[in-house]
Amino acid sequence: MHKDWQALTKTLSDAMATERKGIPETAKAFAALAAAATAEGALDTKTKELIATAISIAIRCDGCVGFHVHAAVRQGATREEVLETIGMAIYMGGGPSMVYGAQALEAYDQFSG
Repeated sequence: MHKDWQALTKTLSDAMATERKGIPETAKAFAALAAAATAEGALDTKTKELIATAISIAIRCDGCVGFHVHAAVRQGATREEVLETIGMAIYMGGGPSMVYGAQALEAYDQFSG
């Protein structure tokens, strides 16, 4: 195992809870943005989480990979859907996305198993 994605997201969630207490108005605005962006619309929530996963891979954000893969799993994403998402991220992000794609797949396997 490369990373323990469940422990990583728990640690980050705890740190972000402290952060939210220090900047409550910013945190409230960010939460509203997240709710608006992920709401059902022309795209379903699962598709939006897969898009966020691809972006997370392309920009190489460990915490983002963990949170969005976990959300995609909760929305019913299959391993095959995550693999195709990884393929698109690699196409758009090159070699670094290949490395982060492997990590996203590992996160999927941990969260879904």
